[in-house]
Amino acid sequence: MADVEQKDTVIVGGGPGGYVAAIRASELGQKVTLIEKGDPGLGGVCLNVGCVPSKALIAAGHRYQQTLDSSVYGISKTDAKLDFTKTQDWKDHKVVDRMTRGVKMLLKKHKVEIIDGEAILDNDHQLRVIKPGPKQFMDNDNGRTIAWKNLILATGSRPVEIPHFKFEGRVIDSTGGLNLKEVPSELVVIGGGYIGTELAGAYANLGAHVTIIEGTDSILGGFDHDMVDIVVKNLEKKGVDIVTKAMAKNSQQDDDSVTVTYEVDGAEKSIKADYCMVSVGRKPNTDDFGLDMTSVKLNDHHQVIVDQQGRTNVPGIWAIGDIVPGPALAHKAFFEAKTAAGAISGKNTANDWVGVPMVCFADPELAQVGMTPDQAKDKGIEVSTAQFPFAGNARAVSLDSPEGFIRLIYTKDKKNVIGAQGVGPGVSDLAGELSLIVNCGMNVEDVALTIHPHPTLNEPVQEAADIALGFPTHI
Repeated sequence: MADVEQKDTVIVGGGPGGYVAAIRASELGQKVTLIEKGDPGLGGVCLNVGCVPSKALIAAGHRYQQTLDSSVYGISKTDAKLDFTKTQDWKDHKVVDRMTRGVKMLLKKHKVEIIDGEAILDNDHQLRVIKPGPKQFMDNDNGRTIAWKNLILATGSRPVEIPHFKFEGRVIDSTGGLNLKEVPSELVVIGGGYIGTELAGAYANLGAHVTIIEGTDSILGGFDHDMVDIVVKNLEKKGVDIVTKAMAKNSQQDDDSVTVTYEVDGAEKSIKADYCMVSVGRKPNTDDFGLDMTSVKLNDHHQVIVDQQGRTNVPGIWAIGDIVPGPALAHKAFFEAKTAAGAISGKNTANDWVGVPMVCFADPELAQVGMTPDQAKDKGIEVSTAQFPFAGNARAVSLDSPEGFIRLIYTKDKKNVIGAQGVGPGVSDLAGELSLIVNCGMNVEDVALTIHPHPTLNEPVQEAADIALGFPTHI
């Protein structure tokens, strides 16, 4: 039996929550040990096989389309060709590797001890670190035993696997979708959430014919229909087929293709494709690392129950990121990481946001934070909305991207902004301003009196506030 090592703050998982918690805890004077099993590695899913590499492919797809046709600007195309091997090499080594090296450098700078291995909890007070591999061949003498003063769990999430669509061969998850060796001629995407929609759009831009199979009546559930309709129209322009109210039934594959059978309107249909990517959601990684050996309580969704500072019901054990309730978003994990690290150091931190911004890098982009009009109505809050179209924005028109709008949702009585939405060019970069407005409880007059530079894509935020006050300028 290995000797028990006594540690100060131990963090399990080096993803967005884990590495940010490690840095902040170190800055606050804690001696930090970070345990990372190496799959997907420091930076987690988001940096290695998720939101960062997907944006690289999305950017490559946009560049390819612009190279194929920029005639609207008076630019004639030549013989544009796509070398997807170079695209993937750029994504992997110039984007992902560069950012992961940055995370390692920051952890080293903050003197964080990094232990390579898999943490297995033994009880409420200690864990073992073992080398990744089949656990039936492991025993207590095959690793280090560690006790902690404080333990932060940041083990992330993984894709949901549905019956008859086991992730193997030509049935892939989003990680597989990001790492294809060639652009498929035919791609089926099961699940029209933000992951499926983003990658469907990316591969459509890169030359694939894509079919999205979605179980509900619309893709991108959670965003208002008038926002989604603009995305749907653009996807259909790219030749993407969107099948809604459809249930994926089974898949059959050979060395060269996969046939997907689905049911829609009571009839079974099938489609043959090069690959089938399943992106129907993610599940928290709260199993398979000994959490059941502790007294930590989970909810019905297998998420760890925590308070506003990230405390579990067990003193000294904290949890952040995808394994706790709330949207599975990297920036939410960043915030929770800083909160937990601060609370451990006695700071008066709390996860007390009004809303977490949501962004989808579709074409055009979507962003929203706080309440939608329907959510406000459900809570009995009387609201009004003010909306300004990008068609009236000089910067959007000069970019040949006039579709979409910015919308503010504000209370009728005091005109406090409780929600904000955007669909259009660059709204992912506007989401920070919208989040500031909502989370600070700004009044529409505060927004209207904030000078926005011209010509920029964030002017519609101020324009919408002018409309709310009854003094529209450019509409």
